[in-house]
Amino acid sequence: MPTLNWIGKDKVISHHQDVPYRVLDHKYGFDSESGLMDKESKCGNKIIHGDNLEALKSLLPEYEGKVKCIYIDPPYNTGNEGWVYNDNVNHPKIKKWLGEVVGKDGEDLSRHDKWLCMMYPRLKLLHKLLANEGAIFISIDDNEQANLKLICDEIFGIRNFLGNILWKKKTNGNNMGHIPSVHDFFVCYAKDQEKLVLPGVPLSVEYLDKNFSNPDNDPRGAWKTADLSANHKGPYFPITNPHSGAEHYPPNGRYWVFNEIEVLKRITDGRIIFGKTGNTKPVQKKFLNEKSGRKKPESWWDKHGYNSDGMTELSGLLGTKKFDHPKPSVTINHIINISTFPDDIILDSFAGSGTTAHAVLNLNKQDGGNRKFILVEMEDYANDITAERVKRVAKGYGSGSKAVAGTGGAFDFYELGLPLFDENQNLNEQVELEKIREYIWFSETRTAYINDGLGNQESTLKNHPSEGNQESEIKNDTYKLGVKEGTVYYFIYEKERLTTLDFDALELIKTSGEQYVIYADNCLLPKEFMAKKNIIFKKIPRDITRF
Repeated sequence: MPTLNWIGKDKVISHHQDVPYRVLDHKYGFDSESGLMDKESKCGNKIIHGDNLEALKSLLPEYEGKVKCIYIDPPYNTGNEGWVYNDNVNHPKIKKWLGEVVGKDGEDLSRHDKWLCMMYPRLKLLHKLLANEGAIFISIDDNEQANLKLICDEIFGIRNFLGNILWKKKTNGNNMGHIPSVHDFFVCYAKDQEKLVLPGVPLSVEYLDKNFSNPDNDPRGAWKTADLSANHKGPYFPITNPHSGAEHYPPNGRYWVFNEIEVLKRITDGRIIFGKTGNTKPVQKKFLNEKSGRKKPESWWDKHGYNSDGMTELSGLLGTKKFDHPKPSVTINHIINISTFPDDIILDSFAGSGTTAHAVLNLNKQDGGNRKFILVEMEDYANDITAERVKRVAKGYGSGSKAVAGTGGAFDFYELGLPLFDENQNLNEQVELEKIREYIWFSETRTAYINDGLGNQESTLKNHPSEGNQESEIKNDTYKLGVKEGTVYYFIYEKERLTTLDFDALELIKTSGEQYVIYADNCLLPKEFMAKKNIIFKKIPRDITRF
């Protein structure tokens, strides 16, 4: 498979592994009914302010392999956007780029190298976050589309390329260039095409009225005809019209899609007919109530909003023209509609003005869904514009004839916090203990951590490791993280001192389970004893999972 090389590729190809895991500091919650709140809403919707490379790393413990749809709108690298390369890659050739605005061709000969160095590690992390059944849609134009395709082939796999969608973004090209461009691309990849579940485009009322009817009052409802032959090799035999006795063969070079037994069965069942008069070639009856109600999306989109609609929409919402080409929510709505079900998670790590959250809330209102959004925005407007837009969409905005009803909804706003590990790969003692415990729980179970004083309860009262404590004492189980599928997790950690898993420490184990995973700085228990009691020791910090 052809691969793309550029200045700095060898330095960034595994850079995503070196990105520090940072905790997410909760700043406030928001609910369309209650307004702002100090505590987390726990609704599942997140807006994160911070560098998206580090934010994506921070999402891994909770969301790796769980995001159904990723939509991103990265810098197009036109030379007019003023984006800055700021990734902390430890190499002199790349360090000299830090803080420099990426310029135009001729002015900046490394413009495309910088863009590729910026995109590659982010795409690697996005690939990790994407569900096996999910898809990613990347908005881009001709400046980087060819380069993007090659690095996505490398990261996602060429067989997982779904297609390039051409979106008509404006009605004319303003005579710019020899062939004025009126479109952008949505470059689409699956995580695993064999497992991909792409719901497709809902069938419109107009489409149904045009294509389905019930002229013979069939009790199975409206239907349309479909060809009974195909161009791939298959059964070849005469189909006899039971009314006229006429024999029909497949057209030249084609074959029937059913064998003789199935054809006879379908004729009897009225699923193969011979036209309105009963004397023409055989065709299938396809019933509407047996269809999924959706069709595959096509690669040309000219009815899903223009850039100018996005400008008008954002101006009506916030009165701002800070963004040159915001996507209209109807465009992103269509992407989400064809790629998700009502309970799926959608991620946008180049959130900008918050169009993706707007589209998610709109779609949830339309179909009663409970989709969740995660937005990441590094610029300082993350709160004043990105989050503010989502608040107004949820609560409603405008007045009089221009009033737009709220969609309802909630979200939590976060800032990127401290790294979990210090420069020596020890746990960062400045990080709040509950954040550390949450990380350990996520890394072990991939489930939500619940700090309710009791841990994540799922306890079974047997096989307690301490000989002197056969009863389960749930309350004040200080070091317990929780119980998952019969395994009890303990994190025996103190910032001020080293901890040791020994027989005295076992007296701290209050919950019984089938197996124990216990973290501590040291272990003095005999291996035979641990094997007998189903105890797995994990050394802090050595055995803590790194994402």
